Amino acid sequence: MSEAAGSVLSLRRGELPAWSARPLPSFPGWRAMLGPGVIWLALAQGSGELIWWPRLVAKYGGGFLFLLLPACLLQFPLNYAIGRYTLLTGESIWQGFIRLNRWFALGLWLLMTVHFLWFGAFVTAGSTGLAALWDFPAGWSQAEKTLLWSWLTVLILFPALLLSPTAYRLIERFMLGIAVITVVGLVIACAQPVVRAAVPEFVNGLLHPQFPPFAALPRPWEERDAAPLLTAITFAGLGGFWTLFYSYWLREKGAGMAAYLGRITSPLTGKPEVISLAGYVPEATSGLRERWRRWRFYVCVDSLIGIMGNALTTMLTCLLAFALLYPQGLVPDEWELVVHQMRFFEVSWGNAGKILFALVAAAFLSDTWLTTLDATSRVHTDFVLSYFPKARRYHPRAWYYGIATGLTVITILTMHAASPAALILLTALLGFLGTVIFTGALLMLTYRWLPARLPESVRPGRVGAILLGGAWMVYLILASVYIWLQWLR
Repeated sequence: MSEAAGSVLSLRRGELPAWSARPLPSFPGWRAMLGPGVIWLALAQGSGELIWWPRLVAKYGGGFLFLLLPACLLQFPLNYAIGRYTLLTGESIWQGFIRLNRWFALGLWLLMTVHFLWFGAFVTAGSTGLAALWDFPAGWSQAEKTLLWSWLTVLILFPALLLSPTAYRLIERFMLGIAVITVVGLVIACAQPVVRAAVPEFVNGLLHPQFPPFAALPRPWEERDAAPLLTAITFAGLGGFWTLFYSYWLREKGAGMAAYLGRITSPLTGKPEVISLAGYVPEATSGLRERWRRWRFYVCVDSLIGIMGNALTTMLTCLLAFALLYPQGLVPDEWELVVHQMRFFEVSWGNAGKILFALVAAAFLSDTWLTTLDATSRVHTDFVLSYFPKARRYHPRAWYYGIATGLTVITILTMHAASPAALILLTALLGFLGTVIFTGALLMLTYRWLPARLPESVRPGRVGAILLGGAWMVYLILASVYIWLQWLR
């Protein structure tokens, strides 16, 4: 039986096609391949940097700062394992979960579906600054003005996604521009005398743990902050189901074996199974080890661009919160999640700085929504086509834009359900539950199931498995601590 005929029979049974071997493409150079880590960095900035870590510092000073760097580094083993799977197979990590166990993948996908019903809250969070800055319409409450600005933001961004010929390029360029503006503004703000004076005490809190942490807090611990604390630690980088998006950005970039696949948002030509279902493994050749060494180094560097860049900018926003918000007892909350942070740029440029920060915060948190909309639509399109055979009658692009439209309507409706703080925390808790679950599955998939199907020269060593296993244990411990803080203490 031919390979094509076998693939067709496999599709009819509702299974993913069997892998075929092809040469691992050569690494095309850093200029061509950089991008996924930048999107990871900019998307991560939308929650941890602008909201939860500054909020913790504004409320509790340096009490939890020692957790920041470990929380950021905790995500590297996950990023590496996710990237490694896509580089070696060309498949998304969700296709990997389906190959590992179809029922497990279905349950995890349903959890993710519920999790992403509420991400419209990032638009409302970004709009809180605009609503506080301009009294428009006059006489409306802060919540009403915030929701109006949120509607206007969606009406601008959603058509941009639909009209972009290649959605990935739009996301990559938009996120890069916002990231550069924000970092430059934060560095200038941190150079001001009032902020520099707080640096020694801030660094002391960052590098010296305070045990037990609650004994040294400058104000009494509030039980309602257990969820924000868990959110800040888990999402110090990207965190939750967002971490799995990294697989899709690498795939759209054509990294490793994904170079043989098409984009989901490519033109309406070609067979759906070629664009979204086919998987390949590296062919055993004499130069495979060296080629894989370069791809492996690439995914390490690209991941660290996102993780360390996010750690740096989170430290800058925390320093500004420590110097400007904490002494005055100003704590971002509910419908004012980024209102107090406008002082970050005000210290450098006065009222113009407040306006600039409000615009940047709105852009940052809105592009969090846009990027999440794009990536979630990719995940749903990929999963539906991979899991449900009848869905393959339609091109992935049709599924992608249909799902994106549906999710836009859903998030517009759900952002009216509660304050952005409450909705983001709900999303974060569901995402943390998913992280605890899929990290264990990721360990089994990439370090036990996959190696037996690969050439000897690209099989993983023990170090990656140990690091990922350690990260999983930390997440399990965090889950136990959260249960203790929330219900048992």
